[in-house]
Amino acid sequence: MGEGKVPNFKPISGSDLPRFAGIPTFMRLPHVEPQSELAKSHVDVGIIGIPWDGGTTNRAGARHGPRQMRDMSTLMRNVHHVSGIQPFELIKCADMGDSPVNPIQIEDTLDRVETFVRSLVEDGIAPVTAGGDHLVSLPIMRAIKDKLCGGKPMGMVHFDAHTDTWDRYFGGSMYTHGTPFRRAIEEGLLDPKRTVQIGIRGSLYTPEDKDWGLEQGIRVIEIEEYFDLGVEGVIKEARRVIGDDPTYVSFDVDCLDPVYAPGTGTPEIGGMTTHEAQQIVRGLRGADIISADVVEVSPPFDQSGATALVGVTIMWEILCLLAENMQKKGLVK
Repeated sequence: MGEGKVPNFKPISGSDLPRFAGIPTFMRLPHVEPQSELAKSHVDVGIIGIPWDGGTTNRAGARHGPRQMRDMSTLMRNVHHVSGIQPFELIKCADMGDSPVNPIQIEDTLDRVETFVRSLVEDGIAPVTAGGDHLVSLPIMRAIKDKLCGGKPMGMVHFDAHTDTWDRYFGGSMYTHGTPFRRAIEEGLLDPKRTVQIGIRGSLYTPEDKDWGLEQGIRVIEIEEYFDLGVEGVIKEARRVIGDDPTYVSFDVDCLDPVYAPGTGTPEIGGMTTHEAQQIVRGLRGADIISADVVEVSPPFDQSGATALVGVTIMWEILCLLAENMQKKGLVK
């Protein structure tokens, strides 16, 4: 988007241009260059891709997630059919491209993503990101803590089959898609006592794999308890844990049963449905949601695009909450 022209920041209507036509952007929103004057003066929420899966330990492919998610996001429209929220009437939202990454070097990628996201936040832009593997949450949290959380550790609602609080892989690397939230807690980015993990399941390497997060105070809702509580019970518990302070939402598509999201790096059977996930996200309405990511969409394992559609639909659900919260707090330009 050129510097001299201000877009209307609304998705292109399917009545004006068929959904299969045009250059794909997230939700058919305008593309705005980061650090441009247009971004600084107009954009409230930047949707960005992080095309990287260097932290993956088994089934790679999430580096291709953002591109397919852009394609499938043409199916998103303007009005939430349940809440009535019209996010693009509340905020100015744009596709701000992809974060720089280094496909062969983990620490360098962490620095690149942090620098990129921090540049948006410093310009008053809240990031909503499409990954990429789950390690990308760590540099995002590093980038947003000071500006969006007042320097205090943030709370988190974490949808996942795995806790991602493991320590090291092969006895060495501290940084994999199974370690981001252990590192985030150690670095003071994440408040474990305001963190709830929903949908945890699957076999473990050792009985101790569960212990560290629980010892820090994380509220872990394993899938068996999830089904015992029911959706309304899970929402109530999540709201209790996060309270009223700034909260990050991290959605790993493997929280869903693989029949709904087969295109992911570490599928685990016995998960929640897509509609249950939507209900829980909607149940967070009114919480102080400040930023979010959707991760682990891996198109090579689902070339139909169904998993990418799940990912962008959940992103749309979260965007509605973020837009309403930013408008309420007077954080729109």
